[in-house]
Amino acid sequence: MTRKVFRNNQFTDGIIGPGVKMLGPVQDGATIVYETAPGCWGPMITPALKGGHEVNVSVAIEEAKVGDSVLVKILGIRVKSRATSSGVDQRIEGRFTEDPSVMKKCAQCGMEWPEARAEGVGLESIKCVNCGASASPFRMTHGYTMVFDAAKKLGLTVGQKLSDNIAGNALKWANIPSSSKQFSILLANKYDLQGTVSMVRPFMGQLGTTPSVNIPDSRNAGDSATALLSKTHRYSITEQQRETCLTDGHMDIDAVREGATLICPIKVDGGGLYAGDMHAMQGDGEIAGHTTDVSGELTVEVHVIKNLRLEGPLLLPRTEDLPPLARPLSKDEARIAEKMAAKLEIDLEDNAPIQVIGTGTDLNKAVMNGIRRAASTFSMSTEEVRNRITITGGIEIGRLPGVVQVTLKVPFATLDKIGISKYIRKWYKQPK
Repeated sequence: MTRKVFRNNQFTDGIIGPGVKMLGPVQDGATIVYETAPGCWGPMITPALKGGHEVNVSVAIEEAKVGDSVLVKILGIRVKSRATSSGVDQRIEGRFTEDPSVMKKCAQCGMEWPEARAEGVGLESIKCVNCGASASPFRMTHGYTMVFDAAKKLGLTVGQKLSDNIAGNALKWANIPSSSKQFSILLANKYDLQGTVSMVRPFMGQLGTTPSVNIPDSRNAGDSATALLSKTHRYSITEQQRETCLTDGHMDIDAVREGATLICPIKVDGGGLYAGDMHAMQGDGEIAGHTTDVSGELTVEVHVIKNLRLEGPLLLPRTEDLPPLARPLSKDEARIAEKMAAKLEIDLEDNAPIQVIGTGTDLNKAVMNGIRRAASTFSMSTEEVRNRITITGGIEIGRLPGVVQVTLKVPFATLDKIGISKYIRKWYKQPK
């Protein structure tokens, strides 16, 4: 059944891929509203969840086929949590095998992905239902509890008294969707930072299409998928599968926010657009390993672009999120450029900024991956791509160890050939 507006409040157990049934399909041009649950910390401390995150079930789009792409306009992002907690993690040996975010087990009874219950506060309060032992595979070595103002414009880290109260009423403060299975990280009751203020600038840590192999949701990126290369991992993949089957839906790029547009590769029929891991704010690099996970509502509009085969996502950020050299010329700058071109008898290139997402096991490999993807997508040499990045764009870090935004200005003649020029002109409001 097709719908023009489709609401999605269903979550996976942490696994995404062709083996997970999609919702929908929705029409090309439809609006999808995702009710999202917090990402990293809540699922990490929940022994029964397998993905490292808890994302919405993928939504199929009519006419979307392998070899096409889907354009995703982010119409709105709304934070619904009243508070959150985050910090630097430390794994607890014995409570997992090989991959603590995914391959969880009870250290006492040995049960894999055990059901658990919370008894009191603190991460040790999460107990295996089968034997009663503490079962969270992580502790927080340095962390904070943050409260948001009513308008969700600012976040403030709080002290012990309020943190105690919030931890005792974690589900209420976190506003976790009823269909979610995670424990709230507010149980951690951490208050190592107090009185620190940050702006709320929400974005999606996960937004993308379904990979063509079944994997944990948090591993759908070229850097985090490294854990799956082990032959003994429950969701083991090959190097070739990492290069060809993933869609890099787990980017943690703070520019993936309201007003931005993503163009995502389609690697299974239907596309399978999923979302999750909303953050209230994040500095480039997510250097603490985690940031402020929140419940929220994401509204997007989807359009299928036929016969556009991409290796990874393209991003059209809000203009203010572009590197300075990549921003469209002002009217005064454009007039100066036109006069210079006329005087020097040079044809002025008509171009627009594009961000190509690159991923890899480290930043150097992620940058080279992004350069190669740009060269392949735009039929340029890698040398031309590198020159264009240097004088019309830049390299930005989304997440360590290896997610980057490779920005360059691309001629509209090239964008015409691959079928996306109309979207780019409209996006940056450039005349035909």
